[in-house]
Amino acid sequence: MNTKNILYIGLVCCGLTLSSCSSFLDDQVPQGTLTQDEVKDPKYVDNVILSAYAGLVTIEDMNSSFSLWNYDTRSDDAYVGGADDNDGGEFHVMEKAKGIMTTDWPYSDIWNRFYKYLSRVSLSLDMLSEADQGNTTIQQRTAEMKFLRAYGHFQLKRLFKNIPFVNRLHMTEDDYNNLSNTEYTNDQAWQQIINDLEDAYKVLPVTQADKGRPTKAAAAAFLAKVYLYKAYHQDDTKSHKVTSINEAELKKVIEYTDPSIYSGYGLESDLHNNFRPEEQFENGKEAIWSIQYSKNDGTTYGNLNFAYRLIVPCVQGTLDSGCDFYKPSINLVNAYRTNADGLPLVDANAADYEVGSSQTVDPRLFETVGVPGTPYMFNDNFMMSKTKNWGRGNGDYGYNVSLKHNVDPALLDIYLFNADNQLASSMNRIVFRYADVLLMRAEAYAQLGQTGQAIDLVNQVRDRAIGLVNASIVSRYASKFNVHYAIKRYNGTYSKEEAINIVKTERRLELAMESERFFDLVRWGDAAQVINKFYNEESKKLKFLSGAQFTADKNEYLPIPDKQYSASNGHYTQNIGNW
Repeated sequence: MNTKNILYIGLVCCGLTLSSCSSFLDDQVPQGTLTQDEVKDPKYVDNVILSAYAGLVTIEDMNSSFSLWNYDTRSDDAYVGGADDNDGGEFHVMEKAKGIMTTDWPYSDIWNRFYKYLSRVSLSLDMLSEADQGNTTIQQRTAEMKFLRAYGHFQLKRLFKNIPFVNRLHMTEDDYNNLSNTEYTNDQAWQQIINDLEDAYKVLPVTQADKGRPTKAAAAAFLAKVYLYKAYHQDDTKSHKVTSINEAELKKVIEYTDPSIYSGYGLESDLHNNFRPEEQFENGKEAIWSIQYSKNDGTTYGNLNFAYRLIVPCVQGTLDSGCDFYKPSINLVNAYRTNADGLPLVDANAADYEVGSSQTVDPRLFETVGVPGTPYMFNDNFMMSKTKNWGRGNGDYGYNVSLKHNVDPALLDIYLFNADNQLASSMNRIVFRYADVLLMRAEAYAQLGQTGQAIDLVNQVRDRAIGLVNASIVSRYASKFNVHYAIKRYNGTYSKEEAINIVKTERRLELAMESERFFDLVRWGDAAQVINKFYNEESKKLKFLSGAQFTADKNEYLPIPDKQYSASNGHYTQNIGNW
């Protein structure tokens, strides 16, 4: 199978709240059929599971991206953007954490999409369970499906905390109708995801011929991430506070980030290489597992990445009507400022960063954020400025532009395509990359008080950033656009608290605009403090954040969507916070 050219074979299952699931296949028009015996034959197994892989591309949507960028706009990294508060209005409400209604469409929409995806995975697992369990191919495909099932549950859990788990074979209509979203405690729910991943880790091979299939390293990176979430216990049913941090689970993070697991993986010389569509850059050494998109595959537009279409700015001369969502915040840009020692600047009185100022910055800024005064997507033909061309909201949301999601306009009709007057690309989306593995390992060491090991790992990531000064796509910016770089390693001895804060800062700088920030703040228990500070500072500069207020023990998670809650026949419990 080539997962860059996914074949959609029409296997569809029901969502969780449909009134009847018993005859759903009877309503489908099959594009190809397999007999019961053929389904059990290992040589046909890929025909069974293709639909599950296809769901990663075909079920998500620009309004409900499986990357969760839409929902990361609640963090201090980004604003929703767009034209005004009515453009994606429910996301603007979510961004300010006030006036959220359980009936707002973004919650039910992302819920439905992930459970539709999970239904395909479940159907695949049901069929695989009927095949020869001693066959290596069947074992590996089952492991892949368990990995994919873990992915769906993980993303849903980060959004809603209390979710129903579709984790049993051959579930009946009654099984679906009686699912509870509080069947497991928070700790037990994380364990359900871990169980799938540990099963997958034991079976998955070190390498896969098809790049879209998860490997042993992908399962390990995923396990490390889930154990890291699980380690920050939030098991008080009346609170979302972190009540304790579990050392045994932190040690599991260290176990699954051991360098021996990641032979052949490493950091790209240039961070930007992770966010390029050209074939020589996709599935590079830093990409441990990626969602595979494609072009020219015989379909109308190809299996393009439509999930990022709203993030394209108003690129004059290419697509003047770009939607301009997910705009990097002033706060994020300022986070890249550095002091005389080349370390992150901590100065509440420092001026906001602007190109041409004497302030020094970490070069990762310009590979993450398109800042006025520099070229969009590193192409000098598209110079960004503080004009409507680069801020569809007339500056209401600033003029910064996201770079990690976009593609050079010069690649139009090559890797970037006009699909229904919105741009979509064939660029893969990296879900787990090696830099994240290093930083998860650093975080576990820091929380365990092993600060030397933590700082060494942070410095591995910073070493790559230091290299960008002289050898990267932005190295010329110093001379051509009057920017000043200063970045160095951490040296010296640090306390446990200092090391933890260093790791948290480095995660933000390295992974900014990759939809991790909000969820990191929640699992650390930092969300209310950090986001309210952000609201207070940013509302003085941008009027749209006036009155924003993050409520602890409420806004950390989305409400259970009203449609799901109402259709559950009393089996669902609404999240805390007086929704």
